[in-house]
Amino acid sequence: MNMQEIRVLAKGMGIKTARMSKVNLIQSIQLAEGNFNCFASALNGECDQLQCKWRDDCFKAAKKQANDRLN
Repeated sequence: MNMQEIRVLAKGMGIKTARMSKVNLIQSIQLAEGNFNCFASALNGECDQLQCKWRDDCFKAAKKQANDRLN
């Protein structure tokens, strides 16, 4: 899902999206849905939330964050 689609989804849930990173925005959506705000936290590439709509992006974002920390 691209950033514009994520913003539309968030705004529909009453979340203010100004100046929020993709990670923070998705985590806010997760909380609003009553889920864990775990997006981008699968640092070891493992996650038990098999039905999560953010799963593929989550692994990519977690890997990117880990690489950014190393540099």
